[in-house]
Amino acid sequence: MLEKIDHVGIAVRNLDEAIARYTALCGRGPDHLEEVASQKVKVAMFDVGESRVELLMATAPGSPIAKFIDKRGEGMHHICFKVPNLEEALARLGAAGMEIIPGAGGEGAGGTRVAFLHPKSLMGVMVELVEWD
Repeated sequence: MLEKIDHVGIAVRNLDEAIARYTALCGRGPDHLEEVASQKVKVAMFDVGESRVELLMATAPGSPIAKFIDKRGEGMHHICFKVPNLEEALARLGAAGMEIIPGAGGEGAGGTRVAFLHPKSLMGVMVELVEWD
């Protein structure tokens, strides 16, 4: 069961430039900055109502975000839904035929637990699931 849209992830080449543009859009700076070493990204989060916009910049050339930008350019990378129990959600979605991206989950920003569903399972949209402790 999905609780809410947690955030929309946007892949960017230059985090400082993206922060400046989203600061202009939002009228204020980011609410959270973090490097998530396990995901090989630097993250800037902007709270927007009950949801957030997550800017993602690769910290390694072969990282998933770097590969995404090389293939598709900057832009929307994923939509993330908050779930109450990640394991239960993954079991339910796997049983429904959704492809879970192996090795793409684990620790997310803010100490969350995350997993990703392959875009081919959901009409070309990558979906992240997040469980907040």
